[in-house]
Amino acid sequence: MAEPMGLLVAGFNFSSIATDEFNAWYDSEHVPERLRVPGFVNAQRWLGADDPKISIATYDLDTLAILKSPAYTAIAGANLSPWSKRMVGKAQRVCRVEAVQLVPGRLAAPANADGMLMVAMNVAPEAEEEFNAWYNEEHVPALAAVSGCLCARRFRMDGGKHKYVALYHLDSPAVPASPAWKKAVDTPWTIRMRPHFRDFLRIVLRRYVPA
Repeated sequence: MAEPMGLLVAGFNFSSIATDEFNAWYDSEHVPERLRVPGFVNAQRWLGADDPKISIATYDLDTLAILKSPAYTAIAGANLSPWSKRMVGKAQRVCRVEAVQLVPGRLAAPANADGMLMVAMNVAPEAEEEFNAWYNEEHVPALAAVSGCLCARRFRMDGGKHKYVALYHLDSPAVPASPAWKKAVDTPWTIRMRPHFRDFLRIVLRRYVPA
């Protein structure tokens, strides 16, 4: 069986940085650097649907081990470029995810989504087995079937603030407000699981389009 794909997500609130400078850094240096690393499959940028100063960048990886490769470590961490260090130092981090794809396993993000929903959380240990059954057997299939949902994937992070992350690529940021989506997320099983959620993070995003 092929090794599952990996995921890297970097999220910032860049309210303290001029929008033009932040985008110039991401578009002309930061993303191109990462796409030159073997094993980086793609890079997508997103902005908060309600707050355009929230920036989320997602990168699909051939495997999570790519983040330990010499090519990546040469441009990350202590080896960030001076421009990257300046931008990261001025922005407020919203999230960082380094995760393995659980469902479906080896599916890259579609290129034609105009919206994305990111959900991250932990779960009470005593409910974790049922939580994973609910997510895999009901929740992801139900949301994937909603009109306007192009792709539904979930991930597990070993270490970091959140253990579980789900990404839903959408026709538009309005999809999670649709009656069909609300019906899919308000099942009896979902309602039973919600009290076990911890550290819940939910961000609705729209595709970043360069000026």
